[in-house]
Amino acid sequence: MPTLKAVIRYDGTGFAGWQVQPGQRTVQGDVEEALGRIAGAPIRIHGAGRTDAGVHALAQVFSFEWPAGEAYDGLPRSLSKMLGPEIRVDSVEEASTGFNARTWAVGKWYAYALYPAPHPDPFLHRYAWRISPSVDLDKLRQLLKSIEGRHDFAGFQGSKSSVVSTVRTIHEATLREGAVIGPCDVGHAYHIRFHGDGFLYKMVRNLTGMLVEIARGQLPEDALEERFASPAPYHGYTAPGCGLTLLGVDYPGAGGHET
Repeated sequence: MPTLKAVIRYDGTGFAGWQVQPGQRTVQGDVEEALGRIAGAPIRIHGAGRTDAGVHALAQVFSFEWPAGEAYDGLPRSLSKMLGPEIRVDSVEEASTGFNARTWAVGKWYAYALYPAPHPDPFLHRYAWRISPSVDLDKLRQLLKSIEGRHDFAGFQGSKSSVVSTVRTIHEATLREGAVIGPCDVGHAYHIRFHGDGFLYKMVRNLTGMLVEIARGQLPEDALEERFASPAPYHGYTAPGCGLTLLGVDYPGAGGHET
């Protein structure tokens, strides 16, 4: 059976996350159900990342085995018609033998969107975190520079993480102007662009939560160093899922896939 690679985007607001969960609506569950109906047999997919409840994606990648002899060139259109409006399949192509979207990934791009405002914006609340106007954005930029490079991020992983190594390299952590997804004409929106060779469970949201707390004066700056020095899972403020978007996934020799 050929191995196929698909690129998908979705609004995660109404989902309990990517991974299949009993009694919950998930992105993986919806896609597998649609693929199974087309193939006439159960299809199991493997996503590059297991996004949490409320988290979005512009270029999530997944792989799966497709029944030999069955055409797949029309899958993007067929799947997009069968799935709800929150999900769109942008491409499906044949991959190398043994390709696995998760284990072959060598890097990921994430963006965390936020906007300083005294009140929620009706057009941003699904896609960005409203933060206090007192957050010092220049301080936030400085703090982001300090997390770039190779570090042990054990102190920023969620309590359910079971990885063997917690050392990761952050190639980029920068604050940029503008929202990532949603209406463009909203003003005063920003996003943190993260690019790394891998991310631990809830690492981006935990980092964002702590850095914002420091930048608004709720935590001392040395709290960041203390977290890096601690092997215990993170128990501070976690930024909400709505602001996080998976932008793309890097694979060997492919030049990456960032949207």
